[in-house]
Amino acid sequence: MAFLSSRRRRARLAPELDDQDLGKLLKSLLATTRTGTIATTDLCVAQISRVLDQDPGDWDRRTHRIGVLADFLADSHLPRSWAAREPRNPSALVLHAWTQVVSGRSRGHLEDRTDVIDSCFRAAELVPEDPTPWIALLGVARLERWQQPQVFGVWNEVLGRDRWNREAYLSMLTYLTPEESGSRMQVLEFVDGLSARMPANAPCAAVELTAQVLQYHTVLGRGGFEALVARNHWSQAMAAQALDRVAHTWAQPGFLRHARALADLNLLAYALMAADRRREAHPVFESLGGVVTTWPWHTGGDAMTEFDQAHRRASAGM
Repeated sequence: MAFLSSRRRRARLAPELDDQDLGKLLKSLLATTRTGTIATTDLCVAQISRVLDQDPGDWDRRTHRIGVLADFLADSHLPRSWAAREPRNPSALVLHAWTQVVSGRSRGHLEDRTDVIDSCFRAAELVPEDPTPWIALLGVARLERWQQPQVFGVWNEVLGRDRWNREAYLSMLTYLTPEESGSRMQVLEFVDGLSARMPANAPCAAVELTAQVLQYHTVLGRGGFEALVARNHWSQAMAAQALDRVAHTWAQPGFLRHARALADLNLLAYALMAADRRREAHPVFESLGGVVTTWPWHTGGDAMTEFDQAHRRASAGM
C-alpha cells in the first residue's frame, strides 16, 4: 500500500483508511442519511453490494469493508431490510448479522439472537469459503459469553478459511483478557503462540502490540499512583521488545499491505509516544498521511486532539 506524507494532508478521522471505494460509499450513505432515505433507497443497497462484491477472494479487504459498514449502519434498518429482501445474498446476510452484533454490544445483548445466528449459518452455506459469516458468529459467541471450547471452535472456522485474519485474532485477544472471559496468562500464551509462527507482515501482525496497549490501558484505568507511572510499562522487557520488533519496519513503504495497515500504524504511533520514543514515532506519523483512527487515541480524550498533539511532540523531538 502507498503511504502519504502527513505534511501534505490534514489530519482526519477516516474509518475507511486508504480504501477509496469504501470512502466514496460512506460519503454517499452519509448524504442519504441526512435526507432520511437510507432505509429505503435501492441506490444505497446497490452501492453497498457493488463494493462488497469487489475483489472476490480478498477476505482481508472484505472483512475490513463489512466491519466498517456495520459500524456505520448500526442504527439503520437498511441491513435488516436488505437481508429480508435478498435472503440468499451472502453479503446482505453477513452485513445484517454483523450490524446486529455491533448494536448488541452497545445494548449488552442481541435483539434477536436466533435471527442473527441463522443469518451467519445461511451465509456460510451460500459461500463456504468466506470467513466473514464466522467472524460475525464469533462476535455473537463473545457477546453471549459462550464457553471457551465453543468460541475457539468458531475461531478455528475463520482460520480454516483465512489463516491470518486480523479481525479474528484481535477478537480472540480481547476475549481472552481478564476484562472479558480469560486471564493475563491466557493472553500471554495466545500472543506467544501466534508470534512463533506468524509472518512479520501478516494482517494480524498487530496482535502483540495491541496486547501491550490493552495492558497499558489497564494500568492507566487503575488511577492514582499507578496511572501516574503507567509509562513505566513501556520500559518493561515484554513491552519494549514488542515495540522494538515493529518500530523500524511497519512504516517502511510496502511492508504492511493489508486493508487495515493504517490502523496498525496509528497503534504504533500511539505506543511509541506513550513510551516517549518520539524520534522513532516521527516517521510513523509521516507515513499515515493524516489518517486518524478513533482507537487508541480516544483513550486520552478527543482522538483528533490527542493525535495532533502527539504528532507535534514527535516532530519537535526530531
